Amino acid sequence: MRFFAIPFISACLIASLASAEPVTEARLLAAGNDVDNWLSYGRDYSEQRFTPLEQIDAGNVSELGMAWYFETDTHLGLQSTPLAIDGILYFSGAWNTVYAVDGASGNMLWSFDPEVPRSKSITACCGVLNRGLAAWDDLLYIGTLDGRLIAIDRATGTLRWSAQTTDPNQAYSITGAPRVARGKVFIGNGGSEFGTRGFVSAYDAASGELAWRFYTVPGNPADGFENAAMERAAETWNGEWWKYGGGGTVWDSIVYDPEFNQLYLGVGNGAPHNRRIRSPGGGDNLYLTSIVALNPDTGEYLWHYQQVPGDNWDYTASQQMTLAEIPWEGQQRKVILHAPKAGFVYIVDRETGKLLSAEPYTTVTWASGYDLDTGRPQENPGQDYDGEPAMVFPSAMGGHNWHPMAYSPDTGLLYIPELDMGMEFNEIDAVDYKHLRRHYNTGYELSGEAYSQAFTQAMLTHLPKASLLAWDPVRQQAAWKLPHPYTHNGGGLA
Repeated sequence: MRFFAIPFISACLIASLASAEPVTEARLLAAGNDVDNWLSYGRDYSEQRFTPLEQIDAGNVSELGMAWYFETDTHLGLQSTPLAIDGILYFSGAWNTVYAVDGASGNMLWSFDPEVPRSKSITACCGVLNRGLAAWDDLLYIGTLDGRLIAIDRATGTLRWSAQTTDPNQAYSITGAPRVARGKVFIGNGGSEFGTRGFVSAYDAASGELAWRFYTVPGNPADGFENAAMERAAETWNGEWWKYGGGGTVWDSIVYDPEFNQLYLGVGNGAPHNRRIRSPGGGDNLYLTSIVALNPDTGEYLWHYQQVPGDNWDYTASQQMTLAEIPWEGQQRKVILHAPKAGFVYIVDRETGKLLSAEPYTTVTWASGYDLDTGRPQENPGQDYDGEPAMVFPSAMGGHNWHPMAYSPDTGLLYIPELDMGMEFNEIDAVDYKHLRRHYNTGYELSGEAYSQAFTQAMLTHLPKASLLAWDPVRQQAAWKLPHPYTHNGGGLA
């Protein structure tokens, strides 16, 4: 690891950082009322990305200008949400380098390079960027591409502890931001397509000791099950799924709910994507594409809601979850608002996991809707590409991917970075399929004459579009949409 600080310019600022106020549990619980700081990935535990600041409005936004800019040491881009703590910005860049920058001047105070091996990019989806940090007490936390969870001294940028959270011999990676609550740091991982088995780990925030680990899909039954939740999940799988890893990585969304003391996980896709290969004979394949609620103190399973049973399309539930309280059928209801890849806005009761609403926010062809009594989708025939190619909306990129959405309790609207795009799935026969460890495995093809013709025709009749979509969760419909000139999105702030 390399630490670098700017002399002279930063000396006084670094000295003041040494006596900075710690990020306590009390500060994080009150973060929604703290207008001077942005203490966690989604600003506060609700992850609404809402700010009560009112100085900037439609009348003066055009007067904004550049105060300063800061250049990192690469041109690979940034996906990190900066933390703003007592006047200092902390964010991560490519290869998990962490920067501390004075918010007033833009001067760098220090940087920390965890020295991730560059060869790791071969088995990392998708790129070498990182979505951010977590803060607790006087420490910052980052997950690295090679599977480490690292604690950094917030004042000096020096290493305090490091834990290897994944098996280095498998193709795991970490690109999501850690979350921290109740003295623990929670971290997931990615790598489903490369043959891994998903899990989330909790580490002691002060010492870095492993507190608990929860797997999201079952392993080989011959090895026994870690808990009753895995034993129940195994009943929904067929064949020898464990030889493919199973998937179900939690590569982004992890949300702590202090009102119910629950930790919500957004679980990813199966490995490979094609269920007929990973689980011949079908099955729901729990807990793929699910919201799973755990006890944050013990890692004990509490409940789950599966959005896409037996997912065939890479419709991860890993996208951002937002906690809110909304009027619902004559009373206030505490809910999870979720707009993941599958193209529906899911409204789920936070305490029980009951599905309250599922309405499409973008073009959707794989399902016509949801049965609210069972919580299951009503899948459309011919969309599972069984035996012949199928043009499906949304694509495997999803109607909404990792780009953060925002919710405003003032307007009652959810602001979603929407991608309206389809994709043709062309099945690889299970007999011909070869699963390659540490390689990208999907179980379908994205090439060939039939694919090219169908894809071209579909793209000409339904051009890919990106937009910022405002969704009214109470009316369960779009309020307005702002199209973008390109098929790219950024994150939202309300």
